[in-house]
Amino acid sequence: MKIIMTNCSIGSEPIKKNTFLAFLCITLLLCLAGPGIADEQKRPRLLMVTEATFPPYEFVEKGKIVGIDPHIVREIADRLGYDLEVENMKFDSLIAAVQTGKADIAAAGITVTEDRKKAIDFTVPYSTQAAQRIIVPKGSPIRTPADLKGKRIAVQHGTTGDTFVREHLHAPEAFENSALAMQALIGGKADAVVLDHEPASVYVARNPDCIMLEEPLTQEEYAFAIRKGRTELLNGFNRELEKMRAEGRLEEIFAIYQKKNQEVAAEQTVTPEMEGFFAGIRQSIYINFVKDDRYMYLVKGFAVTLIIALSAVMIGVLIGFLVAVIRSTSDQTGRFKILNGICKIYLTVIRGTPVVVQLLIIYFVIFGAVDVDKLLVAIIAFGLNSGAYVAEVIRSGIMSIDRGQLEAGRSLGLTYSQTMIHIILPQALKNVLPALGNEFIVLLKETSVAGYIALEDLTKGGDIIRSQTYDAFLPLLAVAAIYLSVVMLFTRLLGKLEGRLKKNE
Repeated sequence: MKIIMTNCSIGSEPIKKNTFLAFLCITLLLCLAGPGIADEQKRPRLLMVTEATFPPYEFVEKGKIVGIDPHIVREIADRLGYDLEVENMKFDSLIAAVQTGKADIAAAGITVTEDRKKAIDFTVPYSTQAAQRIIVPKGSPIRTPADLKGKRIAVQHGTTGDTFVREHLHAPEAFENSALAMQALIGGKADAVVLDHEPASVYVARNPDCIMLEEPLTQEEYAFAIRKGRTELLNGFNRELEKMRAEGRLEEIFAIYQKKNQEVAAEQTVTPEMEGFFAGIRQSIYINFVKDDRYMYLVKGFAVTLIIALSAVMIGVLIGFLVAVIRSTSDQTGRFKILNGICKIYLTVIRGTPVVVQLLIIYFVIFGAVDVDKLLVAIIAFGLNSGAYVAEVIRSGIMSIDRGQLEAGRSLGLTYSQTMIHIILPQALKNVLPALGNEFIVLLKETSVAGYIALEDLTKGGDIIRSQTYDAFLPLLAVAAIYLSVVMLFTRLLGKLEGRLKKNE
């Protein structure tokens, strides 16, 4: 037994040494390779902003932003060693996002113009075949661009088609997106629509009663927008774009999405005349909401809308309560003159400017150099806006209470604060409850502009569906129905609360 044990101990020594040496080698290899792995995992981020309602250049498919522009930018970013992140926001905000450093690059079928060159840098064009095309109903007397004079022209707001029509013809009917502009034409609200070539082709394919004129209104070039001063990024993009053009890769990407766009348009064409009216309605519902789980855009958007509205109304009530107390106290006692002056300035500024302007200023100016969550920005912006209106509502309630009650409370030995808390405010809040409820309803609907800072709220969810189905009617109807349902539910709950308060009297 001793011999066996001795042999084992002797034999185990080399094993231990070998194990230790192997462990040491592995540790050294990991130390040497570790920085390389970490660098690869932590590649610098490149943020691209776009409006994903412009197929085939950018659109949403199964929750992901895809299309010609994201595909090209993603390939270039990978070649340059970046991890690409894409955000969806209103077209009007894209250039501002790049200018203020909120984004590194904007790509949304952006046409190169001299005015835009003053604000941002453009890469070399990746598409030189872009054009603004004219869509008219069959049988229309409009045959050439010259025939547009004096006609009702629908355009997408902020596009080069919008600019061209304003400068060379007359003020057009500007809509938020191309789907609404097209719906205006179909509904007889416009005589012609001016859109970019690719979406115009799809709309014509989907609406057999419309035609696209052979002569384009303008010829344009698309390029990517990069912030001035980002010379290294600009040169890198230009270099890789030229390589992709020489390799034929750009043509391949264009062919992929153009073919896909035509197939999608063909699939989603509804012909009630052939299938029957109710069959056409069922098919439209399937296309807009059931296919590819598109209803989820509305569900997720509704969740964002509720979070913003509920959080903002709580901030608004808090701010409004403080401002109302300060102002009413100043009016009744003459105290807090400086604070009262500040409150007056706040009320004047907030109530005198549109909420969308306040939202953009807070996002692009106040938080321009800070990377703050967009949802938090929206909550702050809408909360500040709501606070100004709530303040005046509560102040009117306080001032509506007879001054004798304040004097009676003071005569009983209560302080001014105790009198306000226990006697005045309970009556004032009960009186202004309907007005406060109305403020929440207004705030809920005002959140529809959150898409300007790349938040996908309920309204933006409807926009995404329209960009996929080229149908303006059903998505808009669904969004309106959801807003209406929430308002009706809240109104009913508010009515019950008012009834209980009356019973307490």
